[in-house]
Amino acid sequence: MSILGYFAEERLPFLMEVAYRTAADRKGGHLAQQANGQLILRELAQCPPNEVGDFQNIERYPFFNTNNLWLHLPTLHRVLEERDGVLGLPMIRNEKAIDPTRPETPAIYQLETAMGSAIAVFEGAQAMRVPRSRFVPVKTSGDLLVLMSDVYVLNEEFAIQLSPQRHAGPPRRPPLVELDASNYQRISDMQLRFPYGAPSLLNCTRLTINGDIRFGRNVVLEGDVLLSSNGAGPVHIGDGECIIGERQQILEHH
Repeated sequence: MSILGYFAEERLPFLMEVAYRTAADRKGGHLAQQANGQLILRELAQCPPNEVGDFQNIERYPFFNTNNLWLHLPTLHRVLEERDGVLGLPMIRNEKAIDPTRPETPAIYQLETAMGSAIAVFEGAQAMRVPRSRFVPVKTSGDLLVLMSDVYVLNEEFAIQLSPQRHAGPPRRPPLVELDASNYQRISDMQLRFPYGAPSLLNCTRLTINGDIRFGRNVVLEGDVLLSSNGAGPVHIGDGECIIGERQQILEHH
């Protein structure tokens, strides 16, 4: 049965698609349950500092919100009328720099709400675990690099999916990519260090980059790879180079 078919047959007011959390999802909003059984969504910005460890425990809170949400519109209309047009979703406060390209600029507060937190508004709301293939996030430069790479392809329906040729990692998940924020946070940083596009990550399980490392054409990374420069200047990886983990390192500037 399709998700839409299940949603209609069960006459649900609200359905959230969730997936198992991985190490890459520690900071994303997770699903929780109140004492009365009502499902709620909790974001990191709503978490007290002394509970961050528990928040990021993917065994304790194994499901995260994929932001694929299903709503029964007549129920939404009724609830909005009952609440004078305001759902009353929790306010989230995020601190940002006025100019995101210049972290030293004054800080401001960005006020927002999470659409997924509406799960707490609708009595009888449910969550459905779906394959991670229905979730391709781009929240960090590392996520963007994976999406740019050969890890993903477009299928016949022009939907993004993991390449059928990828067999690295359990169970055919994308690699975990962590890039040094001081060198890779902005799009201009990425364009400078990956001028010819992403390296091949098809058989990479994990990639960690620290320092100013710049990639040539057709670079291939495989296994669990750590690339780290010595800070003296940019390190260049030549065209066609293949680096295979376990945790190879580049330490010298030439």
